[in-house]
Amino acid sequence: MERELTDEDFDKLRDSEYDLEEENEEKKDKLITAYKNIIDLLQKYCDLNPDYYPLIAIWIIGSYAHHDFESYPYLFLNAMRGSGKSRTLRLVTDLSKEGDVQTSMTEAVLFRTNGTLGIDEFESVGRKGKENLRELLNASYKKGTKVKRIKERRTPEGIVREVESFDVYRPIIMANIWGMEEVLGDRCITLILERSNNPKIIRLAEIWKSEKIFQKTKEILESVVMCSSVVVGKCYQEWNNFVTSNNTTNITTTNTTTTHNYTKLFKMVNLMELDGRSLELCLPLLVISWEISEVVFRQLHTILQNMLKEKKDEQFAESRDISFIDYVSQETEVNWIFVKDVTRRFKEFLQYESEDDNWLNIKWVGQALNRLKLRRSHKRDRGGMKVVLDIDKAQQKIKMFK
Repeated sequence: MERELTDEDFDKLRDSEYDLEEENEEKKDKLITAYKNIIDLLQKYCDLNPDYYPLIAIWIIGSYAHHDFESYPYLFLNAMRGSGKSRTLRLVTDLSKEGDVQTSMTEAVLFRTNGTLGIDEFESVGRKGKENLRELLNASYKKGTKVKRIKERRTPEGIVREVESFDVYRPIIMANIWGMEEVLGDRCITLILERSNNPKIIRLAEIWKSEKIFQKTKEILESVVMCSSVVVGKCYQEWNNFVTSNNTTNITTTNTTTTHNYTKLFKMVNLMELDGRSLELCLPLLVISWEISEVVFRQLHTILQNMLKEKKDEQFAESRDISFIDYVSQETEVNWIFVKDVTRRFKEFLQYESEDDNWLNIKWVGQALNRLKLRRSHKRDRGGMKVVLDIDKAQQKIKMFK
């Protein structure tokens, strides 16, 4: 809900000498102070990859305005024992909006509480009996996810059953040792934590709440409205306009208190070639960093770009279908070829030598050619099934993954 204008607001608007830009700069200065303070606290108590400090700081700031976005990424801390994952999770949750840490996670906790949720020791999410919780978590990164439950209420006329609706969209940070199942992991920005041997960090008592820098930072974050729903809503609208235009049009979003030019932001985001889930997860953080400063935005832009490239490389290496598309894209035989020869060449392409895992056989290759639509024609010959590979299609498909 938008805040109603006060008498003081009207006085400012009536005063021709009142400088709106000056007020916006003051808010920006406070956000930069909060951003630097968060990084200082993280560096003091947590020994992390240097790229993680700015990313986490922006995520924490965004937790105070996440409802203005259509989606908000989960953070997932994947780490071995003694790596400081629980400490990091607690500090991040304490700095975030209305943060609370849970170690025993249930479906009811998820939809009956509010604010930023930290879930520690979250190995049990993939176990049998947790299907409803996984289903909720898979959807809760996106605005509009509701849970409906029946509530019984006693009245003079008897028991009345009413439907209660719960909003489960919220910032969530999770931590465990064994990793995250694929569907839920796809909603996360994953941070790999290594075990630290820095005694000046790991031997510190966790007393950050009593420190002035912590208290001052919380005051700033709770008092400064970084984004209004009007501005962010316009941002999404203008991003869509940017995507469907020639990507060169100047785009300006204006309301009564601030002017935002997103053209430069959009051009740089466009270079990242984000789509689908990656765009949903990254765009809120990129907009938040832009609101802080262009320097912070450029730093985050580089960090996310590198993380996405690493993720694509991992997916590329792990996926059998992608590997097969890659092989076909490089095949030189444009005429009829036996499927058994395609299988042999694909094995050579993969340097496949496994005897225990015999998934790569003529049947799998035939199904892959059909499933991925990578054959122009096929026919049965005396020596077996023959196909004409659609090399052009494979070359187009592989561009999506490289």
